[in-house]
Amino acid sequence: MSFQSLGLRAELIRAVSEKGYSVPTPIQRQAIPPILEGRDIMAGAQTGTGKTAGFTLPLLQRLISTDKPTTGKPGKNRRTIRALVLTPTRELAAQVSESVQTYGKYLPLKSAVIFGGVKISPQIQKLRNGVDILVATPGRLLDHVDQNTVNLSTVDILVLDEADRMLDMGFIRDIRKLLARLPRQKQTLFFSATFSNEIKQLANELLTSPVLIEVAQRNAAADRVTQIVHPVDRHRKRELLSYLIGSKNWKQVLVFTRTKHGADRLSEQLTHDGIKAAAIHGNKSQGARTKALADFKAGKARVLVATDIAARGLDINQLPHVVNYELPNTPEDYIHRIGRTGRAGNEGEAMSLVCVDELKLLQDIERLLKRDISRVVINDFEPDLSIKPEPINRGRGRQQQAARKPAAKPVGKNATSARNNSAQNNQRSSFKGRSNNQGRSQNRARHNAQGAR
Repeated sequence: MSFQSLGLRAELIRAVSEKGYSVPTPIQRQAIPPILEGRDIMAGAQTGTGKTAGFTLPLLQRLISTDKPTTGKPGKNRRTIRALVLTPTRELAAQVSESVQTYGKYLPLKSAVIFGGVKISPQIQKLRNGVDILVATPGRLLDHVDQNTVNLSTVDILVLDEADRMLDMGFIRDIRKLLARLPRQKQTLFFSATFSNEIKQLANELLTSPVLIEVAQRNAAADRVTQIVHPVDRHRKRELLSYLIGSKNWKQVLVFTRTKHGADRLSEQLTHDGIKAAAIHGNKSQGARTKALADFKAGKARVLVATDIAARGLDINQLPHVVNYELPNTPEDYIHRIGRTGRAGNEGEAMSLVCVDELKLLQDIERLLKRDISRVVINDFEPDLSIKPEPINRGRGRQQQAARKPAAKPVGKNATSARNNSAQNNQRSSFKGRSNNQGRSQNRARHNAQGAR
């Protein structure tokens, strides 16, 4: 099947062809025709499936086919917002906006993107000039609504992209406030990687006889991503990471940490080791986040250290390696992390540096995947099995609370404690029983020298 067979206009086909695409992905094949028909859709799609083009292309065609760009007082040739795309993060908003501009380059439609972390005045001026398509994060868009600098009453098409993440980040109240400003009659395109009860309830409120699309098994890891666990003591993780990057001559690595402070510290340590690194997280200014991502894409930084929220929506072409320096607090976030690699038909590799403290988190991930992840012990980095685990600080933030799943029903009042103790007591089988050793000939001094290159 080709893009032409989906019924897209010549201008869109030309833009897609210039991007080097000729065959639509499964989500594009299933989503584009019903969107062109004006149907609501509810799509379950993991990252890297091509869903952004899956809604951007038909959205552009719907708007140009029913073109009505002007409104207002006589002599005012001002466009009104006819399509609104809501995303959970600044990076994803920027990515979607870039797709709109890329695929719509041969169409007379105007678009804008608004998000927090930057000055609001230039955004207000863009809105005053008029746009057809607005891409926004909920918080900043609500700021514009409160200041009466945006009019959402003319929206014909609403897209909720990564709705599950927006709810995890605590945006549900903002979203409901924004929905109250939108027309009741509109086309709604709903995308989510997972479907919790809260997500289903929101979808039921928004969608009318939707077309259901599921292109990947729920919470399934990317098929083209090789997953490996490297057991290691917690205090030697940075040393092992430097060794892996140096000895394997990795040129582009996305590394995940659990905290913002941890991301900054690891970035500084890697740079001290001679490996140029940059950090990206929520406390960074938008300018700093944009520069870090640009340097990483351009090869000026070999390593981008990121937290989960900052990395959501990052689209890096042919990213070969993802490293979980620390496992995420929720197993679903592991799926999103490794989904940064193995995209658009490319192969990818995801490694997790796991210490004894994280065995319970690893077991949760494997339970979600319904399979074990291969353990590979790196020579001279074998974990000390006498080290006792320390409790992981899972945090009390809004995101963690929203994303945390309810615990299984206990058999007795101490069942949960018993399960945790069992996981810790089984550390020998978890780390040792399924491990493979590689290259006994290396020595630690050589490791350190290579890792510091």
